Amino acid sequence: MRAIWKGAVSFGLVSIGVKVYSATEEKDIRFHQVHREDGGRIRYKRTCSVCGEEVTYDDIAKGYDIGGGEMVILTDEDFADLPLTTSKAIDVLEFVPAEQVDPILYNKAYFLEPESSAAKPYVLLRDALADSERVAIVKVALRQREQLATLRVREGVLLLNTMLWPDEVRTPDFGFLDEDLKVRPPELAMASSLIDSMAGEFEPDAFTDDYRAALQEVIDAKIEGREVVQPEEEEAAPAAAVDLMAALKASVERARVARGEAPAGGGGEPTPITSARSAQKAAKAAKTTKAPAKKAAPAKKTEPAKKTAAKKAEPAKKAAAKKTAEKKAAKPPAKKAAAKKAAPRKTA
Repeated sequence: MRAIWKGAVSFGLVSIGVKVYSATEEKDIRFHQVHREDGGRIRYKRTCSVCGEEVTYDDIAKGYDIGGGEMVILTDEDFADLPLTTSKAIDVLEFVPAEQVDPILYNKAYFLEPESSAAKPYVLLRDALADSERVAIVKVALRQREQLATLRVREGVLLLNTMLWPDEVRTPDFGFLDEDLKVRPPELAMASSLIDSMAGEFEPDAFTDDYRAALQEVIDAKIEGREVVQPEEEEAAPAAAVDLMAALKASVERARVARGEAPAGGGGEPTPITSARSAQKAAKAAKTTKAPAKKAAPAKKTEPAKKTAAKKAEPAKKAAAKKTAEKKAAKPPAKKAAAKKAAPRKTA
């Protein structure tokens, strides 16, 4: 790391020489603007809007627009004359409980490293600050701007957190704040139960920047000339809940299942989530079996009809069989009678 500032922490009559380092770094993947056809870098020229000439950095000053097309120009000498008493010092103003500092005020974080000759007073301030369970409110000038900041201990090192000034924090002005919205006690109790079921210990390493990882995969694939594999799509977010209590109950159950706990009721009674899943499965099953069910229905009705018709037809078949048998039995006598008639009579 490279120190961005050198000075001293002023702690009463004690002065502690320190070096300031940026405690954080952005991991965003940065791109250059290039020409689409040949990949050439896009360059911008600094030109004056009045004379049109290209201007070097040495000829650039800071201007304050006062309106009406008028500009007040400030030079480096103007800034040098400003009274920055903290230009080379971190002045400790007071020590306050950490919970009294609203996190919205925090801006950037810096590590403080002691100079070789200031190691002992540095450790003294660090240990005393840790024992007090307070943070130090300080003023410091970084990059020609005086800022309010805090000093606290992190992993055995003094950490400087610059803060915004109170007038730099906006006041929320939203319409719903003026509405008379009331929350029912059961809803509040269920919401509290949901918070309890999702409670845990914050572990920053458990969270990752999935977008940056996917973007890096695309870049690596481009470099290696291989096919880019699209990541799996995440499950779509559920639609806005109509029944707030049902949504809260379902959320509590999902949180319990995610933590490996048994669902409420021991699985005996259906819950909003299980009911919803059962309804979805039933709907899918109904869609897939709807058409065959219509065809099968007439078949069930005709089967008894066939049996009934068969039963009704049996006596008729038997009666017909009897008549046929009687006719067949009556035919031989008829033949014999016919034969008698046909035979010649013997004469005397």
